[in-house]
Amino acid sequence: MNPYILAILLFGLGLGTTVTFASSHWLLAWMGLEMNTLAIIPLMAQHHHPRAVEATTKYFLTQATAAAMLLFASVTNAWLSGQWDIQQMTHPLPTTIITLALALKIGLAPVHAWLPEVLQGLDLTVGLILSTWQKLAPFALILQINPTNSTILIILGLTSTLIGGWGGLNQTQLRKILAYSSIAHLGWMILVLQFSPSLTLLTLLTYFVMTFSTFLVFKLNKATTINTLATSWTKAPILTSLTPLILLSLGGLPPLTGFMPKWLILQELAKQDLALTATVAALSALLSLYFYLRLSYAMTLTMSPNNLSGTTPWRLSSSQSTLPLAISTAMAICLLPLAPAATALLTP
Repeated sequence: MNPYILAILLFGLGLGTTVTFASSHWLLAWMGLEMNTLAIIPLMAQHHHPRAVEATTKYFLTQATAAAMLLFASVTNAWLSGQWDIQQMTHPLPTTIITLALALKIGLAPVHAWLPEVLQGLDLTVGLILSTWQKLAPFALILQINPTNSTILIILGLTSTLIGGWGGLNQTQLRKILAYSSIAHLGWMILVLQFSPSLTLLTLLTYFVMTFSTFLVFKLNKATTINTLATSWTKAPILTSLTPLILLSLGGLPPLTGFMPKWLILQELAKQDLALTATVAALSALLSLYFYLRLSYAMTLTMSPNNLSGTTPWRLSSSQSTLPLAISTAMAICLLPLAPAATALLTP
């Protein structure tokens, strides 16, 4: 892609998110989300592969549906309450519709079906943007409307953690596994949103760091299926021995970074007398942990001379810069000791 066009599209992505962040009026927020969608579409379809075009079309249709729902709900809100302010959502009907529209935007279950399909059709770089940057603007809006209907949030959160765990169990495609992992993590964030918005933000940030690291590892190995991961040992042995730690951090095992948000969320849910919800969420994390362990096993415990169905690729040195990977990997593994600082910041 022409670097000038790429720069304009990335600028559009950044601008769309910033407009949504800065807006207090529903029309401006909607406009920012639309700019975001329209800027990422050429990036998604840049390879002109039938799969990429199909994924782009699916993404466009779901995002357009969500944006239309958002616009409809904000107009309804203006009609019922006479104001367009994001933080003054008083009527339950438009609040619920907007919550569902934003859930569709970020791919929460039960409106998640587009996310694995879309991510599977994209290359890893655009997939990374879709899994991280594209979640920011809708999340900013969800945090601002502070949905009053707690039941719908808990239902969305629990179904997301369960479907995110179950969906990834039988997958062999890495991008689909990462999509289901994304759904499960978003479920955890939505569960705790109404009790501690700052904790949701902390979870979002740690999820970004771990996902960034995972995508960069797969990109360095040019891996898209579990079989290709098994041959990564010959390419980058030290990275391959660190990757299981990143994956287990995504699964939320102590003493890794990913344990911190899950631990704090379970603690918060227990404080709010939601012991059953906390138990279901904790058990659903085991489902996710299973497929992260599967990936770890494929990477580190299937060394040659095993008979693998994957073919060994050429060992070409990668042109990818390794500094972002090094920083994000260190953060994904080592940040748990900062948990007391995080809790001190979170307590009002």
